[in-house]
Amino acid sequence: MAGKWKYLYWAVDRAGDTVDFLLPAKRDKAAARRFLERAINRHSVPEKLTIDKSGANTAAIESLKVDAFVDILRRQNKYLNNIIEQDHRAVKRVTQPMLWFNSFWSVRILIGGIETMHMIRKGQMDRPAGSTVSAADQFYSLAA
Repeated sequence: MAGKWKYLYWAVDRAGDTVDFLLPAKRDKAAARRFLERAINRHSVPEKLTIDKSGANTAAIESLKVDAFVDILRRQNKYLNNIIEQDHRAVKRVTQPMLWFNSFWSVRILIGGIETMHMIRKGQMDRPAGSTVSAADQFYSLAA
């Protein structure tokens, strides 16, 4: 974005449903901890977390375990996080042709919209049981 790297933190559950996402300026312990706390506040404390080999993620999980007295099994395996790699493929597909973004605000809004549409397609948005509302109608109902 404007010639500077930004990082996309992304969390999905075992079923592939999006838990949360965050776009911080740095990939450090503070950003990883902020993302982890936000995801836990919106959902609950997970039993297991599968992460990549990032030291920031490891440090954030370990500090959260100590500070909040929670027991979270941390797994690091390049094959176990394939669910998340497949899930954010939609964001990469849309944003790569755009090359550069000029502002953090525009990236945040764009990724939020892409993720909202992705969640609608995955059936994660609340709708009345038995309704056959199209993805476009669901999206427009959120905008109205």
